[in-house]
Amino acid sequence: MQALKFHKMHGCGNDFIVFDDAQDRFSWHELSELARRYCPRRFGVGADGLIAVGRHPGADYEMRYVNADGSRAEMCGNGIRCVGKFVGDELGDSRSHINVMTGNGVLPISLSRIAGRVESITVGMGVPGLKAASIPTTLKPVGEPVLATELSVDGMQLALTAVNMGNPHAVSFVDSISDQHVLGVGPLIERHSVFPEGVNVEFVQVLAPEKLRMRVWERGVGETWACGTGACATVVAAVLNGHSRPGSDVVVKLNGGKLTINWPGEGHAVQMTGPAEFVYHGFLGLD
Repeated sequence: MQALKFHKMHGCGNDFIVFDDAQDRFSWHELSELARRYCPRRFGVGADGLIAVGRHPGADYEMRYVNADGSRAEMCGNGIRCVGKFVGDELGDSRSHINVMTGNGVLPISLSRIAGRVESITVGMGVPGLKAASIPTTLKPVGEPVLATELSVDGMQLALTAVNMGNPHAVSFVDSISDQHVLGVGPLIERHSVFPEGVNVEFVQVLAPEKLRMRVWERGVGETWACGTGACATVVAAVLNGHSRPGSDVVVKLNGGKLTINWPGEGHAVQMTGPAEFVYHGFLGLD
């Protein structure tokens, strides 16, 4: 039997099957098949997604990411931190700064080490897209931002702020986050006709200007313990709606941990800092 070495990794509980694809061995179709086969939790390894770490002429590495359902994703914030730890600790790259090609372009990563091991990863997540066309959504005309725009879903009125962080997000600020929000309304917004390509959905409680609580319903996955791009979109939305201050470090509390996000304001890139962890390694059968 042919076998492929992989590492099970997670970033704040958002977990992945990660492997080295230096030879660019797998097509996107084959990656989708691997994800559908091995991401189910009762019948496979169990993961929110699958990451192939390749090489790219325009960057040090390339991250190709596929959701658990086999759908291709443009970007994954927790996943790219796992890539940083993977190349530093598993592939032996000793540099403190690397560049990774993603579906959202080349992103810079800084690796902080303790006793030679990568302990914290900071990623320049790029400039957020704020216009309706970049999401895409029909909630507003294509050239306008979607800021606290009302949408009625299952009898609930929600004010949505839409942000593209390489993948689309709809952020709703609520007084208290409930299962009805995340598990009931989340999937309805994900598949709503106003988001023709689907959308990730964040429900957010403002605890303080520098502290937000977030739960997420991820497109193609369901509720996950964390979402790095979602945390970035949440802080962008918080700044735009006056809940947080531009340029300040904002801690986003997720089901699986905490991320620190900083956004100086429009036209500037978002910075995300957080951990990534190895869980175990093993081999995937390819026959």
